[in-house]
Amino acid sequence: MRVGGALGAVKRSRSVPSGPSSACPRRITRRTGHESVCTVPLCILRSSPAPKQALPARRTMPLKSSLCGEVAASSAAPRVPRGKRGGQQALHCAVCEKEFRFKSALQVHFRVHTGEKPFECTFCGKKFARKGQLPTHLRIHTGEKPFECVICEKRFTEGGNLRRHLRTHTEEKPFECTVCKKRFSHLWVLRMHLRTHTGEKPFECAVCKRKFNLRHNLGTHFRTHTGEKPFECAVCKKKCTTSSDLRKHLRTHNEEKPFECTVCKKKFTTSGSLRSHLRTHTGEKPYECTVCKKSFSESGSLRRHLRTHTK
Repeated sequence: MRVGGALGAVKRSRSVPSGPSSACPRRITRRTGHESVCTVPLCILRSSPAPKQALPARRTMPLKSSLCGEVAASSAAPRVPRGKRGGQQALHCAVCEKEFRFKSALQVHFRVHTGEKPFECTFCGKKFARKGQLPTHLRIHTGEKPFECVICEKRFTEGGNLRRHLRTHTEEKPFECTVCKKRFSHLWVLRMHLRTHTGEKPFECAVCKRKFNLRHNLGTHFRTHTGEKPFECAVCKKKCTTSSDLRKHLRTHNEEKPFECTVCKKKFTTSGSLRSHLRTHTGEKPYECTVCKKSFSESGSLRRHLRTHTK
């Protein structure tokens, strides 16, 4: 009986207290991002570990916009414990609920919603939301190109541009069209190609409401309204609307004819001229008169023919 009584006394002396002891001077604290919060007295942690998957309560963290001064509450949801690091809290954007591990990453993301761009170029005044975007932009002004192709030694301002360039040597085409299975070396080229299947033309001319599938084509078209011709021939000073028109024009000076007919070996200055010529061999006449149904091999011939109906 004495032994049993002694064991009972030991058990009673080591029983876990019902709540945190104010007398216990040693407590564990954790950082919550903006303040230190005391969580568990060390005496309780040693005597009674927390149950498995016990997660802290959801908390909110205020984020303030430097533009309007408005404060938005960003919530931090409990995260399942991972390895030896224990439980962590994931930060959630209060606007779109996107999840982040670190407060700094959340603060950068929050600028997407506020429009804040705190990093400004000292040369042109352009502003950026991310600090890393500014040094890349500055290379436009300094001319620095630190990324060099090991094959042709061409240099680039960004590592991403170099990686895309390398595909011209490796002929890698990682992006495939889900409709026709055609492959492309660049994602943006695939996106443009998909519009040939969907018929999407998101770029509209503000003057004549004509729509285009490429922003570049809209910009080129807009010059027909403004009369702008920014590309000038260095030989005769003739001005052209597009760079491709200038290249075609320059061939009239150097007599270059890079497009050759595979049938008769005749050469032409433009690919369009070659296509028109090939129809003399194939007999193709794709241009049809809507009045009399007569067909022509060239669009110019059709236009001249249509005048015979309007007279």
